[in-house]
Amino acid sequence: MTVRDRTPRIVIFDSGVGSLSIGAEIHALLPSLDLLYVMDRGGFPYGLWQEQALVEHICQKVHEVLRAQSADMLVMACNSASTAVLPALREQLSIPVVGVVPAIKPAAAHSRSRVIGLLATPGTVARPYTAKLIADFAPDCCVIPVGSAELAPAVEALFWHGDDAPQVWRGIAEQFHCHPRAAAMDTVVLACTHFPLVKDQLARQLPKLAWIDSGQAIARRVQQLLLDQGWQPTPVPGRQFLRLLGAREPSEVLSQRLGERGIVLSGH
Repeated sequence: MTVRDRTPRIVIFDSGVGSLSIGAEIHALLPSLDLLYVMDRGGFPYGLWQEQALVEHICQKVHEVLRAQSADMLVMACNSASTAVLPALREQLSIPVVGVVPAIKPAAAHSRSRVIGLLATPGTVARPYTAKLIADFAPDCCVIPVGSAELAPAVEALFWHGDDAPQVWRGIAEQFHCHPRAAAMDTVVLACTHFPLVKDQLARQLPKLAWIDSGQAIARRVQQLLLDQGWQPTPVPGRQFLRLLGAREPSEVLSQRLGERGIVLSGH
């Protein structure tokens, strides 16, 4: 049976709640899809892993998930992991694999001042792939990089336990303000899937900026891959499930946030 004949199931894989930001965009564009959010709590945060160990870990966990739950597509909802693990996953899997890359190209297209902020994990900031994206798509821009090791854990703590971290949000703004061209910055790339979940908190510290992430582009890519396979959307709403790896069940705070999004805990 092909995706023409049934509801496609998309696995959205991340080390934590970053999958929620990508899934929200996919669900908004394609509400008839079934989505399985996988949070690999035992691997969080991916940005601190040595690359080969990360590839082996993610491939093992992805195979574990797909043995228990069939899927039509895998979305690797993590900037830090995507460039490292996508080649191996695409070689090993028979389903399409979609990765996330920093939204440098749309940010450069949007910026009028040609001064762009790049907010990412330290690993993504340092990765040669990111430098190549800047050289290819923003060669005339001044890109101000801020590599934060604190922001993704702060987002996890907020979504799991309700722990607000105003000092972290302020610290991000202060790091941008240290750059001599910060006053001209008009656009910021959120180059970690956790970060759009606290866009409002960041925007209060850095107002009047455009915040650009990859979520909508990923949703459009998923749509195109399905259409290429002959899928046609239906009016029947899809279902959304969560599977946790390395944790037995979500916290009460996370359960409430999942419920607000219509996501239920998977039995697998």
